[in-house]
Amino acid sequence: MTVWHVGNELAGRYAAGTAAETDAWSLEKHVESCARCAARVSASVRERGGAVPLLEGVRTAVLAAVAAEPVRGPVRGRGRTLMRWPGPAGRIGRVLWAAGPALRGAWAAALVLVALGAVVLAYGGGLGSTARPLLLVVAPVLPLAGVGVSYGRSGDPMHEITTTAPGGGLRLLLIRTAAVLAVAVPVLTLAWAVLPASAGGPGAVAWLLPGLAMTLAALALGSYLGCRTGASTVAACWAAAVLVPAVGTRTSGFGEPLAAAARYFAGPAAQSVWAAAAVFCAGLLALRRRSFDHLEKS
Repeated sequence: MTVWHVGNELAGRYAAGTAAETDAWSLEKHVESCARCAARVSASVRERGGAVPLLEGVRTAVLAAVAAEPVRGPVRGRGRTLMRWPGPAGRIGRVLWAAGPALRGAWAAALVLVALGAVVLAYGGGLGSTARPLLLVVAPVLPLAGVGVSYGRSGDPMHEITTTAPGGGLRLLLIRTAAVLAVAVPVLTLAWAVLPASAGGPGAVAWLLPGLAMTLAALALGSYLGCRTGASTVAACWAAAVLVPAVGTRTSGFGEPLAAAARYFAGPAAQSVWAAAAVFCAGLLALRRRSFDHLEKS
């Protein structure tokens, strides 16, 4: 993998204040983890004596702006009063920003509708014993839709800023993925719990390891193709694994293909395969962690 470093020309433009915003963001993100480039940029700044007064002016302007902020609660320290801002509304905003576009968009509503639809069809739609296999097959791919819109140019309007911010990259993507799972797991588990006893099928936790493995596979593949394409590819492969074996068979409905798909979840052997796949994808994701710092794909 090619490792990018700050050249003398870019360091000079950054010190002179003429670097493009995207180049400056990339430089600032990179020097956080590269001591050699940080030293090169610092040397370029020191060579330009006019940069010091400029920085002092920026510092003075920032302090003046902070002092003019409304008081939300004093915090005493070192003989002066510091302003704490923002309040609860601002903290909620930061949580929603960290949670990502999935929880702010239509994905959360779609997740709830799918869970409610499974319950309604189980009680009044005549699904009967196919209700649990249907939910079992659909549940692992539902988080993929949330992950697909959590990171990337097409899913996040602030992508260029978030990827170059200190908390951006894989760290932010994992936070948003955890938020997606924190919503999906309770909703689907609750739907499973209220299904009628006649629905049959495996237990409510049978989909958790497959869901985790598919989510990690989407993240790992997303480091190459982009999050949306990675999630779509994993979902398409799963749909093929469920539907292709039913091609050419004579069935009067979708009950038999769903029941046949349950074998992917049943028993310690199947669950062990999913666990191994999750560990492998997690390892690949760790190796590819730097790719999200400059991910240009959707």
